[in-house]
Amino acid sequence: MAETTTYSRVAVTDEAAGLLRELTGTHGPLMFHQSGGCCDGSAPMCYPVGMFLTGPSDVHLGSLHVGLDDPIEVYISEAQFEYWKYTHITIDAVPGRGAGFSVEGPTGKRFIIRSRMLTPPELEAFGLGPAAT
Repeated sequence: MAETTTYSRVAVTDEAAGLLRELTGTHGPLMFHQSGGCCDGSAPMCYPVGMFLTGPSDVHLGSLHVGLDDPIEVYISEAQFEYWKYTHITIDAVPGRGAGFSVEGPTGKRFIIRSRMLTPPELEAFGLGPAAT
């Protein structure tokens, strides 16, 4: 029986997962939105669920499983997704000042995006590469 591989467009580092668990204890369930644009728009923004409403022009990138009861959902604006659709995104946390209204602001850490190009099997799985012959 062949093994099925599941691919994801988004991942999280251990550092970011720990910060997300801490922040969830303070703020309740969380979600990310990556908008693009200038200033804070280039940083992944972390909000309590319900504080940022996604719309039809947002793309669901995936779910982060960080050791909580519920996953943390990650969205990106459709326009930004067009630029990044060939990219795998990893959310990390580093020392620094959090962006704008993102909940990590007062912690002395900030979320950042690390990225890499999708591999050929990922491209195919997401319908972006040639079908296997």
